[in-house]
Amino acid sequence: MNVLDVDSIKKAMASIDILPAIEAGFVAYSEGRAVVPPVGELLFESPPGEVHIKYGYLAGDSYYVIKIATGFYDNPRLNLPSNNGMMLLFSQRTGELDSILLDEGYLTEVRTAAAGAIAAKYAGPRKVHRIGIVGTGGQARIQLRYLSFVTDCRKVMVWGRQEAKLGLYKEEMEAEGYSVDVTLDTGEIAAECNLIVTTTPSTTPLLTVGQIRKGTHITAVGSDTPEKQELDSAILKAANVVVADSITQCLERGEISRAIQNGVLTAKDPVELGDVITGKARGRTDDDQITVADLTGVAVQDIQIATAVHEAIKD
Repeated sequence: MNVLDVDSIKKAMASIDILPAIEAGFVAYSEGRAVVPPVGELLFESPPGEVHIKYGYLAGDSYYVIKIATGFYDNPRLNLPSNNGMMLLFSQRTGELDSILLDEGYLTEVRTAAAGAIAAKYAGPRKVHRIGIVGTGGQARIQLRYLSFVTDCRKVMVWGRQEAKLGLYKEEMEAEGYSVDVTLDTGEIAAECNLIVTTTPSTTPLLTVGQIRKGTHITAVGSDTPEKQELDSAILKAANVVVADSITQCLERGEISRAIQNGVLTAKDPVELGDVITGKARGRTDDDQITVADLTGVAVQDIQIATAVHEAIKD
């Protein structure tokens, strides 16, 4: 059995091209080859926090995975990261525990960013003029890094609530070769950017339908519980294509669930990302369309990334 700390995991990830593996996971899920039970969840009020337990396996694969991911949003006041977690990888044949991945939330960050890049690849505009990032945390950074695999755009506008955090984001990402403007107004993001990624734990919409220009793609990754919402539901109604990472999961949490609750979307409206990848469902078909991808995080992503790390270290 391997016990891997976060430094060992990061070293292994440096040699792994994870996007094809995550794409294959989404395809397997949409083709019915994945067993993914409903998300286990613990929600805390004081201090505010959440624990997600995601688990499952692919039929005929070597492993099954159980992932625990936490988010405690007052942690920065204690000089601690907001996110933490671990993944457990077991043999499908014997049930033996093969790897304990003490990733401290790192692999969840990476697989979420990889999904964002894949959503942009299949539903985003062919030409990205400027990338808009809503949020200033770790996911706001890694989403931008992984978008570099699917677009050559390096012009960015980032929104946040605190000028100090915006300044730090600008400094860090410009050191990585991006040109970054900052704003306290999400309307500026909508006006200037045709590829937008929202990365916050907000429970009230940050973007409204009247702000969104034609040709815009939005990937929403922050709304992974029933209580969260980053987008005005009318945006999904106005969208030409709404993509779910998991339709079943998005009926219970995320932007799609809110839009259905608000009566502007039906359960038949979204298409699933794995089906868009294979061409079974249509993604974007022209550059004037508005597209939305609702990414609530599916266990197949955890299965694929945990397996990739385990195999890399085993080899």
